[in-house]
Order: sequence, then structure tokens, then C-alpha cells
Amino acid sequence: MKYSLNELLLELADAYFDLDQRDLREDARAALHADASLVKTIVAQSPDTTMLIEGHCDERGSAEYNLALGAMRAEAAKKYLVENGIPSGILKTITYGKERPQCTTQTEKCWQKNRRAHLTPGQ
Repeated sequence: MKYSLNELLLELADAYFDLDQRDLREDARAALHADASLVKTIVAQSPDTTMLIEGHCDERGSAEYNLALGAMRAEAAKKYLVENGIPSGILKTITYGKERPQCTTQTEKCWQKNRRAHLTPGQ
């Protein structure tokens, strides 16, 4: 069965991180492993596709610290994807630090949702 590009993009999962960490957890590796398979399918259907890996952090810490940590998280995700067969040339990274939270409640559960690497189609 062939899925549309939009359907495939909706299946991409975020890779989540522990507080102040850039190392990939086991669940993050599993998410990125599944993402690598999806990206391969996306590229097979649309060879000109590029993917952007966004690095995000929770609200704690300075803007500068979180921008740097977000960049390291995006790079860790990129490295893992490349190790799993995604050409590095189609992957770009960007950091948003704490500027684009997915959740704004001041709880650990919410903060966890913000500590992530997120894949999206590139520009």
C-alpha cells in the first residue's frame, strides 16, 4: 500500500530527551529508527525532499543555554538518522531552544514534551 506524503509525515515521531541531556534515550532511538524508515519511504516517493530536524528544550534555563542544548539535540538526532541510512545531505538542523514549546503548563509531564527533536519537511 502506498501512502501519501502527508500521511507519512504525520507518522513521524519526536525523540524525547531527559533534563539537561543531549544523549538519545532508548525510546528516542526507537522513535528515530522508525522515523528513518519513514524518511526512506518519503525520499523514494519524493527524491527532492529535505528534512529539518528541530531541537527543542523546556522553559528552564537561559535562552542561550537552551539554544545550545537544542542544537546538540538536533545534531544527535541527525547523527542517529545518518547512521541508519539517511543521507546527511537531505538533513538540516535548527534549534529553537525554549522558544516554541509544545506545552506551556509548568509540570514535569509538560516539560518532557518540550525536550525533543522534531522532524519536519525542509524548505
